[in-house]
Amino acid sequence: MLRVGLIGLGAVTLPLAQQWVAGGFPENVEFVGALTRTPREDTPLPIVHDARELLALGAEYIVEGAGHSAVRSHVGPLLEAGAEVAVTSIGALIDDDLRTRLLAFAEAGGGRLILPSAGIGALDMLGGMAEGGLDSVTVTVRKPPEAWLGTPGEDLVDLMALTEPAILFDGSVRDGAPVYPGNVNISAAAAFAGAGLEKTRLLIIADPTVTNHVIDLEATGAAGRLTFREDMVPSPDNPKTGVIVAMALAKTIRQRASRMTVGA
Repeated sequence: MLRVGLIGLGAVTLPLAQQWVAGGFPENVEFVGALTRTPREDTPLPIVHDARELLALGAEYIVEGAGHSAVRSHVGPLLEAGAEVAVTSIGALIDDDLRTRLLAFAEAGGGRLILPSAGIGALDMLGGMAEGGLDSVTVTVRKPPEAWLGTPGEDLVDLMALTEPAILFDGSVRDGAPVYPGNVNISAAAAFAGAGLEKTRLLIIADPTVTNHVIDLEATGAAGRLTFREDMVPSPDNPKTGVIVAMALAKTIRQRASRMTVGA
């Protein structure tokens, strides 16, 4: 039995709990509870408020979907207790000190820090190319202007008055992801899979001509050239997140509970 706990109950994790309640996971998967500061009336799981309480419910595989502050607050104790933690707020790990501390907790307690593909594909091929050496990697994040409200992009352009695409950032993932933490966790995932934080270029675009989240991943190296594009529907509950994230996490949980893994 794989006992799953959640951190957060928002656009990323609530659909997982609802899917489990509806019988959408194998019988050897049990969702035991959710750690959240803001309980919802429609919450289908027991609610706790810190990592120790989540562990007390029997959680051994935890999915985080509550943002960078939740990673800093809760993931360390879970790893130290030997849990596996799938972190979707991957941009938080750009903080070298935090990442080092979390890995030390995992080493000490036998836990495992997992960076799931979640909102971006082709990480398996990018990681394979990295084994032979990468010359360049570029991640382009293109979203409608409203997805950038509440970010520094508001100070650069009049987002809601745009009639053509506007570049909000062009630089390394190391420099860009902390500035747009709610939008570009996928670029951090690509950097960790491939060329690293400094050598992965991040291009952020507010584009009034698109309604979905359009992500382009381009890489060149000894193995050849990789181009990948996804065009994903944004979540109705959070325009900064695509509906694919919850679906991809369901796949991750399903594969963790299975005797066969595809794409490892």
